[in-house]
Amino acid sequence: MYKINCLNPIAAIGMDIFTDAYEKTENFADAQVAMVRSAVMHDMDLPEGLLAVARAGAGVNNIPLDKCAEKGIVVFNTPGANANGVKELVLAGLFMATRNVVAGANWVTENKADENISKTMEKAKKAFAGTEILGKKIGVIGLGAIGAMVANACDALGMVVTGYDPFLNDAMKAKLAGTVVTTNDINDIYKNSDFITIHVPAMDSTKKMVGKAAFEQMKDGAVVLNFARDVLVDDDAMEEALKSGKVAKYVTDFPNYKTANMDGVIAMPHLGASTEESEDNCAIMAAKEVRDFIENGNIKNSVNYPAADLGVCTAAGRIAVCCKASAGVAEKLAAIIGETEQVVSGTKGDWMYILADTKAAVADDAVQAVAAVDGVVKVRVIK
Repeated sequence: MYKINCLNPIAAIGMDIFTDAYEKTENFADAQVAMVRSAVMHDMDLPEGLLAVARAGAGVNNIPLDKCAEKGIVVFNTPGANANGVKELVLAGLFMATRNVVAGANWVTENKADENISKTMEKAKKAFAGTEILGKKIGVIGLGAIGAMVANACDALGMVVTGYDPFLNDAMKAKLAGTVVTTNDINDIYKNSDFITIHVPAMDSTKKMVGKAAFEQMKDGAVVLNFARDVLVDDDAMEEALKSGKVAKYVTDFPNYKTANMDGVIAMPHLGASTEESEDNCAIMAAKEVRDFIENGNIKNSVNYPAADLGVCTAAGRIAVCCKASAGVAEKLAAIIGETEQVVSGTKGDWMYILADTKAAVADDAVQAVAAVDGVVKVRVIK
């Protein structure tokens, strides 16, 4: 029986995917699987028996990836499961920025006691006049699951769309509408766009990527939308850009103390994936990933270990090994476990994952011998 600890509420439709071979536990220390959304795990003691952490969402900055990798704990996320929910909120942000929806709605609230509001609003509404997005240029930075959806939706709304992604490949291009243009130079986005929307992960290489140098290239009155992570934008540079009029509006669902107190910012709580549909989709994907890993050793959508897939386990034995990438474990593993039917292995960063089907059941002494190999952090027999 595998025990699952939910660090956050996980949609029931996802948890229902787990069979009777799994049971929920309230005690994290007993868990082989942790299901998480926003709970911060960095200061948590990770149980020795923990095999997998499944993040029901895309972002994983609340999970200590390196610490998990060192213990052979595979961390999964659910890229694309909440993409439509985020896309729709980005579109809402576009309209809020261009049509002064928030300011207009606030005016009605402030004047709701006015018995003649239906008349006074005819004069007041002039202060909330806006612009239309039809024919305007929008630059999409990042063309993954969310960015591609945003680009296609903006294209369908009649905007002129240019996308940038340093990792753009043919498969990603195939998901874009035929009229979406791509560029290899991010500066093209900054220089030519009326609107700029950011859809990249928060990493050391992307922190404050939209800073002073980017703002200096932008058109006066540009609108910047950030529904990815607050750290992608240099807050000090954004404040200067808003004050100077270089940026007309900054729309984000990742406010912090500084941006929440800036004029020209439309901020909301982190609502991108806060829809019933997104939560259901993320829970379903996370549960399926976990079950395939626990029952077959297969890895899909891990952020700290490489992908591996040998399908449903039908071999006499299957062994899974998490280890350091430079340890030369693959050769030593082959010598220990003997003849195999098929093997897959790969590396991600400093870590390697090896999954092997053996022609005979994996003996306990072989498991112990593999575990003793320098660089191995976890060994698991699937069958």
